[in-house]
Amino acid sequence: MNHCLVVDDSEVIRKVARRILEGLHFEISEAENGQQAIEMCKTRMPDAILLDWMMPNMSGVEFLGALRLANLEKRPFVIYATTENDQSDLTLAFTAGADDYILKPFDTQSLKDKFTEVGLMN
Repeated sequence: MNHCLVVDDSEVIRKVARRILEGLHFEISEAENGQQAIEMCKTRMPDAILLDWMMPNMSGVEFLGALRLANLEKRPFVIYATTENDQSDLTLAFTAGADDYILKPFDTQSLKDKFTEVGLMN
């Protein structure tokens, strides 16, 4: 079973993502900010990360910078979750190390499509 870390300061978004991803047979961990997420990655690196961008303590871009500096055995697939399709934000996300993006509110099919594209789902 693939493991996905959901990083978002919104408890509602984390619960929605958990429900969808568990339905897609992912094991889920949750973090409410980038700092908590980087500590979790040091303990157990997920296969994928669904990452909010604007969070307290450590933003999504700061998290990706810290993730890049970490001594990684494997690199997770990172999906940047955003409410807007702003090209400058997307460019920043990809430059920082995001692999893909998804617009909020996301649904089961959109997440399934993203993970199927990279082979994390059958």
